Amino acid sequence: MSAPSFANYVIKRPWLKRWVMPLAEWYSNAAGYRRLGLRADDLIPEESDVVQQAIKRLPPKDAYDRVFRLRRAFQCSLSHTLLPSHEQTKPEEDQEYLSPIIREIEKEAKEREDLDNLVVKRR
Repeated sequence: MSAPSFANYVIKRPWLKRWVMPLAEWYSNAAGYRRLGLRADDLIPEESDVVQQAIKRLPPKDAYDRVFRLRRAFQCSLSHTLLPSHEQTKPEEDQEYLSPIIREIEKEAKEREDLDNLVVKRR
């Protein structure tokens, strides 16, 4: 299961969104993964079976791009360098690509569990 999210709570309240969004932007930039050319979904740990299934369901181009970003970031980490600014991930490029698939797999697992535990009552 994924971690609880307060995003919907924040988005529904404009005054809270105006206060939180600059802080969220600052945190994303301070994390440093964009300077290595990574996206936020590249940071999701792969140890979970759900994440493994989601990676298998990725389209071939997205899977290739993900592996390329991870290898390039690893190489930058080994050489203690950052990518040039034109190769770094821009905030508008940092879109979810793996999280929707993970949510879909979790919904399927929940539905499968509900159907397996279904009790039929006879009249």
